[in-house]
Amino acid sequence: MTLLRSRARSVLSAAVLIAGMVGATAACEGETPPEPTGRASPKGTTARIDITWQEPASYVYTLTSNSQVLAGTFRVTVRDGKVAEAVGLDDDSRWTVEQGLDRIPKIGDLLDRLEKAWHEQADTAEVEYAAGGYPSRITLDMEENAIDDEAEYVISAYEPGDG
Repeated sequence: MTLLRSRARSVLSAAVLIAGMVGATAACEGETPPEPTGRASPKGTTARIDITWQEPASYVYTLTSNSQVLAGTFRVTVRDGKVAEAVGLDDDSRWTVEQGLDRIPKIGDLLDRLEKAWHEQADTAEVEYAAGGYPSRITLDMEENAIDDEAEYVISAYEPGDG
């Protein structure tokens, strides 16, 4: 019986000590978190991500993707809001294209993934824009310490138009 009381008292003492340390640390910091920018991590913020690009119905672009789900470099043609053609420029992307065009995202699909990650408070949900105004890089990482959940999409050679 004494052992149980001692153990319970020890657990209670440890809990009080930890709570006190956490409170003291938070009080000592006294800093407000930095304001989020277009590239800031959304975790712990209430700001909305600012997507400034409007997807046209037709365009072509090159996508270099580095993720568990989609890897490789693709030349993608979008017509009437749908992926009409994709050419794999390396072994990984050729294999993906053989699996079907539904596996190849439009730029708008990548921005949807970005917004979803933002709303789910991913550790990283970033977008960079090219001088022409289109997204040039989207970086996602749902949990910083998780393995294999990172994704990076690099968009280049973007040409709006008839495709």
